[in-house]
Amino acid sequence: MAARQKILIVDDDENICELISLYLTKEFYDTKMVGDGEEALRQFELFAPNLILLDLMLPGMDGYQVCREIRQRSSVPIIMLSAKGEVFDKVLGLELGADDYIIKPFDSKELVARVKAVLRRYQAAPAALTKKPAKFVEYEDLTINLTNYSVIYRGKTVEMPPKELELLYFLASSPNQVFTREQLLDHIWGYEYIGDTRTVDVHIKRIREKIKDHDRWSISTVWGIGYKFEVRL
Repeated sequence: MAARQKILIVDDDENICELISLYLTKEFYDTKMVGDGEEALRQFELFAPNLILLDLMLPGMDGYQVCREIRQRSSVPIIMLSAKGEVFDKVLGLELGADDYIIKPFDSKELVARVKAVLRRYQAAPAALTKKPAKFVEYEDLTINLTNYSVIYRGKTVEMPPKELELLYFLASSPNQVFTREQLLDHIWGYEYIGDTRTVDVHIKRIREKIKDHDRWSISTVWGIGYKFEVRL
């Protein structure tokens, strides 16, 4: 029997924690509940969760700070929980490395569906690829390998969360082809993702911060349409 997947629930509202834990336990996940940011970081190391549900408004260290700290050492999936539904808050959370964002109050079925979708995206690809030929693209000073989820840029490994790497790989696999934001959202996040096209912009921004334009290639914005991986001879 496969080991149960573990989910760390971080929220200072004990009732919400217990309610979420009840939903997820019924779906055969193991859960651990914590109520503040400092304890969340400790339990991240001790509990080794497969996914983190992270409230933004925490006492002491808030959810943004917790997300930033975890992203410096791990690409474990993070779903942010917040009563704030403003675009700015969503974008900030995604920029810091969150994989999804759920607004309170939320429906239990939606929460469980999003947890399953994020875990499936994060874990299924490497397992599925073990029986397939290596999938990678290579350009001067850049190698993107979807088989082992690695990026080598100018001879050094670049750490990227799965969604960033998949987006970069998808663009680089079709050089000079323009994709709309809607096409990228549909291909990388899939129909299960309930979001907007700003998600694509945020991830492109993060990729550009890690990989600068090259003389032979670049990630180009096609104004009013979307993006392309431009290759120059």
